[in-house]
Amino acid sequence: MKKDQLIVVAGGGGFIGGHLVGAMLQRGFTQVRSVDIKPFDEWYQVHDASDNLQLDLRLKDNCVRACDGAGEIYQLAADMGGMGFIENNKALCMLSVLINTHMIMAARDAGVTRYFYSSSACVYNQDKQTSEDVVALKEADAYPADAEDGYGWEKLFSERMCRHFTEDYGLICRVARFHNVYGPDGTWEGGREKAPAAICRKVIEAKAAGTHDIEIWGDGKQTRSFMWIDDCLKGVDMLMHSEVEVPLNLGSNELVTINQLVDIVEEIAGITLKRHYNLDAPKGVNGRNSDNTLIKQYLGWEPDTRLRDGMARTYAWIHDEYMAKYGTGVTTAS
Repeated sequence: MKKDQLIVVAGGGGFIGGHLVGAMLQRGFTQVRSVDIKPFDEWYQVHDASDNLQLDLRLKDNCVRACDGAGEIYQLAADMGGMGFIENNKALCMLSVLINTHMIMAARDAGVTRYFYSSSACVYNQDKQTSEDVVALKEADAYPADAEDGYGWEKLFSERMCRHFTEDYGLICRVARFHNVYGPDGTWEGGREKAPAAICRKVIEAKAAGTHDIEIWGDGKQTRSFMWIDDCLKGVDMLMHSEVEVPLNLGSNELVTINQLVDIVEEIAGITLKRHYNLDAPKGVNGRNSDNTLIKQYLGWEPDTRLRDGMARTYAWIHDEYMAKYGTGVTTAS
């Protein structure tokens, strides 16, 4: 890509989008447009060097405006959050199909060179995720389809739309199935946060209050893998500029239980907490991990940041945010 070609990041006020805009600017791209529905003061990162637009991308006219003049488009915009949000807001999650439909139509009409779509591991057949001792999910495991209700079905439908826009209109689309991205500059409270941020916040709260108690959703035995944000950005760039036409897993294959994730955060914080398991809370599937065979085959790489290393940096950032907001005297362990 030429450094002055316009790059559009839809969802640029969000966690991954904000990091992606920053990475593009750091690499010397001079025309980066960041678009999000949220007011600017609610964006996780606002980059002065980008063209920042507050637009509701559920509306086609706004998508046309966002895509005008673009060379590449990164479609990350969605109404989503952690499992608590996904399980309780299925209709809202499904309505993101309006964003994806109107964005890909506008991209086609604008003559963009490449279009990236951020899908999710929630597209995978739930029958393959019933055990904590899960076999890592291969890309083919999305079919026969039985995706996560609401959010997963919308993602799978939009994947198919990318495929058919390539077949029918020649639009070059690249699709990554994200597996639990985490890191700083994202949601850590309010109900949309994902497990790594939620557990960091709960540990910080317990330490601040001196209660030494923590609530865990589910029995703590459910398994997941978590991908550090920088690995996500590298994978997006590699996939976007590859010749890979099929959706690829983009995730770590370092599988841990939620209890083990709590162990990691407790060790970082230098504290041991009494665990209380809320078996009625949303917990998602019992087991999910990323099979990285295809990404290694096609790109010669896979996400490789150790969970302990990424969580230490995430905890430190959330700790500072918590301190700044609530002013409690918690100190971060080295």
